[in-house]
Amino acid sequence: MINDSHETKPAYKAVSNLKDKKELRRKLRNNATPAERKLWSALQGKKLDGFKFRRQHSIDRYILDFFCPTANLAIELDGDSHYTAEAMEYDNIRDNYLQSVGIIVIRYSNQEIYDNLEEVLENIRNYLNKF
Repeated sequence: MINDSHETKPAYKAVSNLKDKKELRRKLRNNATPAERKLWSALQGKKLDGFKFRRQHSIDRYILDFFCPTANLAIELDGDSHYTAEAMEYDNIRDNYLQSVGIIVIRYSNQEIYDNLEEVLENIRNYLNKF
């Protein structure tokens, strides 16, 4: 008989929230952008269909704006600085790494948060309801 009572840990678990990033994560949480604060107010305390989100959660050398461990979902908010060629290349490398360890990345512009928060939340909800 096979004992399947223990779950396999996600690939990213060993490199999740490493201590060397703790102060930077705290600084980012304390200095959130207005768009991050607005989205966080809709996600914190399991407000979105009971899913727990963390903000400024690190995976290896990368710090995610928001992370739902149950769904292995990262949500990234992009301001103007993300639309340069260099930043887009960096984001692509980062997203590919995160996908390689089992994390899905969804990106929204800050403007989408300001203008269409309900639509953004519905989009996130549609992804989460697959679990």
